[in-house]
Amino acid sequence: MQNKSIRFRARSFVAFALVPEAPLEEWLQDLDRWVENSPGFFAGRPVVLDLKALKPEPAEIAGLVSQLAERGIRVYALESKDIDALGPELPPLLKGAKETTIEEAAEEEASPAHAEETRQSNTLIIESPIRSGQSINHPDGDVIILGSASSGSEILAGGSIHVYGTLRGRAFAGAWGDRTARIFCRKNEAELLAIDGWYRTAEDMEPSTRGRPIQAYLDEGVILVAPLK
Repeated sequence: MQNKSIRFRARSFVAFALVPEAPLEEWLQDLDRWVENSPGFFAGRPVVLDLKALKPEPAEIAGLVSQLAERGIRVYALESKDIDALGPELPPLLKGAKETTIEEAAEEEASPAHAEETRQSNTLIIESPIRSGQSINHPDGDVIILGSASSGSEILAGGSIHVYGTLRGRAFAGAWGDRTARIFCRKNEAELLAIDGWYRTAEDMEPSTRGRPIQAYLDEGVILVAPLK
């Protein structure tokens, strides 16, 4: 009898990248504040540990992975320029990630074909409310919610996020590197607002921006939350 061949399939998943920086103790303290403000955020989420900024010695990586595990963060893979191989007890190294230099980005921006691709973004329109525990993941453009988003819900968009009702959950705009993305809502009760990896929690927002129409945008690494008149 002929043996059945093994079937392989390629799959793509969204993973969050953590980028530890020196001094590591201060970075871990900032992470602890994040986890305290958003308990359970990393539960069940694939996390990639980007070590290109920290550049730890191979012997130090195991301790860092262990410290993250104590905080409920499971590291699925590592990314580093300076490490070729790690022991089997550590998560695997990612291979084949493409980086773009400033010169390459400038050339692509000047290319008519690239400009045409940039304009062809898709907008996801959701007519029903977003329930607690529900996650909307749309990397290809803006997300428009015609209703409200409940507490405990999540919206991840490659572009901007528009909520025409109350925003109570977490909203991640520009989640794939768009610093120009914005978040708009008719009533701000958000647990967390994030743009291109920068974030503001409910505790960090001015009381004057709560319970009213707002827009959030990124300005030099700081998320500004401003009332809409």
